[in-house]
Amino acid sequence: MMRQIRLNAFDMNCVGHIQHGLWTHPRDRSADYTDLAYWTSLARTLERGLFDGLFLADVVGVYDVFGGSRDAALRHAVQVPVNDPMLLVPAMAVVTEHLGFGVTCNTTYEPPYLFARRMSTLDHLTRGRIGWNMVTGYLESAARAMGLKGQAAHDDRYDAADEYMDLLYQLWEGSWEDGAVVRDRARGVFTDPARVHTVRHGGRYPMEGIHLSEPSLQRTPVLYQAGASTRGREFAATHAECVFVNGTSKSTVAGLVADLRARAAANGRDIVVFVGATVVTGRTDAEARDRFEDYRAHASAEAGLAHFSASTGMDFARFAMDEPIVHEKTEANQSNVEAITKRSETAWTKRKLIDSMVLGSRQPPIVGSAERVADEMRAWVEEADVDGFNLSRTVMPECVEDFVQLVVPVLQERGMYKHSYAAGTLRDKLFGHARLVPPHPAGIIRERRHGRGDVE
Repeated sequence: MMRQIRLNAFDMNCVGHIQHGLWTHPRDRSADYTDLAYWTSLARTLERGLFDGLFLADVVGVYDVFGGSRDAALRHAVQVPVNDPMLLVPAMAVVTEHLGFGVTCNTTYEPPYLFARRMSTLDHLTRGRIGWNMVTGYLESAARAMGLKGQAAHDDRYDAADEYMDLLYQLWEGSWEDGAVVRDRARGVFTDPARVHTVRHGGRYPMEGIHLSEPSLQRTPVLYQAGASTRGREFAATHAECVFVNGTSKSTVAGLVADLRARAAANGRDIVVFVGATVVTGRTDAEARDRFEDYRAHASAEAGLAHFSASTGMDFARFAMDEPIVHEKTEANQSNVEAITKRSETAWTKRKLIDSMVLGSRQPPIVGSAERVADEMRAWVEEADVDGFNLSRTVMPECVEDFVQLVVPVLQERGMYKHSYAAGTLRDKLFGHARLVPPHPAGIIRERRHGRGDVE
C-alpha cells in the first residue's frame, strides 16, 4: 500500500526566498509580503489543499560573502529585506482550523527563557498547531550584527544547542504539572502553587525561575531540523521529529535519509523526512513546459550565487568559470559545502553551478502535468524513502493555486494523499499523539520530574 505523502509549503517572510529573481515576473505578488492579507490568503489556499503546514524559513544577517559585499543580495532581494516569521502565525491561524505552522528561530541568538514563552504563546493561540525549526545559524554577518566578533565553530554551535534544548524541555515539560491550573472561582485560586516547579540551570544558560506560560496543548512544539552535516544529523537524531533534507538526486538523498533513520532508531525513535522540491505544473506537459520557460526568463544566477556563497561560506566570485570547486572547511552550512564536494559524484565548477540554477537556485524543478508531477513525487517516496515534500514557491500565488487545483486531486485519486484532516494538534496529525513521549528527552523530563519539586 502506498504511504500517503506529507506536504508543507516552504516560504519566508521576504521577497526572494529560494528561486531567486522570480519576484520580477509580472504576475508575482511576493513583494506584498508586508501585507497581512497576502499571508492570510496563502493560509486559506494551503488549508483548502490539505497541506500539513506552512514551513517558514528565516535568517538573521545578510548574504555578504559573494564578492565580499552585500550588494548582490540587496540588489536582487536575496532574503533581504526580511521580517520576523513568528508574527505572521496568529493572523494565519485565525483564518484556518487545521493548517500547521513551522517557524525558524535561531538557538544562538534567542534567549531561551523568553523564547520558551513565545513558543508556548503561539501554541496556545493556534490551539496546538505550532512547530519550530531548530537552527544554530551560519552567517558571519549575523554574528557581527549581534555584537560578536564572529561565529562559534560549527560543531560548538550544536553543542550549545543541545544544552539550549535541555533547558527548553525543562521549562515546557517540567515546570508546570498538567493539573496546576485549577481555575477555581469559588476559592479564588487560579493556579495551585504546589504544582508549579522552579527550573534551575547553570552552564551556558544560567537561570532560576518558573516557566511563565501555563501548559499548552503540545507543551513542546513539533520539532523540525534541517542540518544535514554529520553533527547536524546527530542533533536531529536526539531532538527532531521532522527533518528537512535537500538533494539533487534520489540516490544521494536516499543515503542521507537512511543515515538519519538509523541514527534516530538507535535512540528508539522514528522521524518524518521532508525533501525540498519545486513544482511547475499545468493542465498538460506542454503548458507546464511553457510556464517553466516563462519563469526561467526571470531567474537570476547572480542572486543564486550570492545565496549559495553565504550558505557555504565560500566566495564563488573568486572562482574561474571552469575551475573545480574543492572542499573548504568553513563555519557556515557544512551540508551545502559537502553537497558539491564530498557527496557529489562529479566535480563542480562555477559554470556548472550557474547551469544548475535554472530558476535561481540549485533545486531542480519538477516540470509537467499533474500526472507527471505525481509520478515524480511517488518516485521520490519510493526511491529516496522520504515521507513528504517542502514545496518552495516560484511565482506567487499562482504556483500554490496551481498545485492545489491540479496536483492535489491526482494525488488523492492515486491514494497518495489524504481527503481530510485528522483531528487534534499538529503533532496529533503527524504522529497520533499531542505531546512528546519517551524515549524523546522532552517526554522523559515530563514523566520523571512532575511532582518532584524543583527541576534542575
